[in-house]
Amino acid sequence: MTTTVPLRSPCPPGACICGRDPLLETPGADVRILRLTRAEEKILLARLEQLKDLADLKRLQQRMYEQLGIRVDVAPGFNEVRTMRGIAIQIDELPGLCRKTRAAIPAAIRKGLENHPQIAFELLNAHDLLRDT
Repeated sequence: MTTTVPLRSPCPPGACICGRDPLLETPGADVRILRLTRAEEKILLARLEQLKDLADLKRLQQRMYEQLGIRVDVAPGFNEVRTMRGIAIQIDELPGLCRKTRAAIPAAIRKGLENHPQIAFELLNAHDLLRDT
C-alpha cells in the first residue's frame, strides 16, 4: 500500500508567486519544499523562536536544507550591527517557497535572537567582530 506525503495547499490565485503548480508539473523536480504544510510551518517558526545557542541555529539551518531544501544564511550585516535588524538573514530563491514563509523565517530567527541576545554575540564573535573587545 502506497501512502502519499501531504503537500502544502496552494495559495490563493494572484496572492503568491511561489511557482507551486509549475514545480509540481516539472518531472524530477525537487518538491521537498511542498512538504512544509501550514501546520508544520507553525512548528518550524516556533522552534526558530526558541533558539538555545548558535550551535542550535546552525543545526536548524542544516536540517532545513536537508529536509526542505531551504538554504538560510545568517551573518552580520554589511554595516555596523546595533540591533537585531543589523543581522542579515538571506534565504536563497527556491521554487515552491511561499512569499509569506520567506518573510516569516527571518522574522522568527530575529525573534529567537532577541529572546537570547547571547546567540547574537556568539554570531558576531564567530565572524571576528568582537575579537578586540
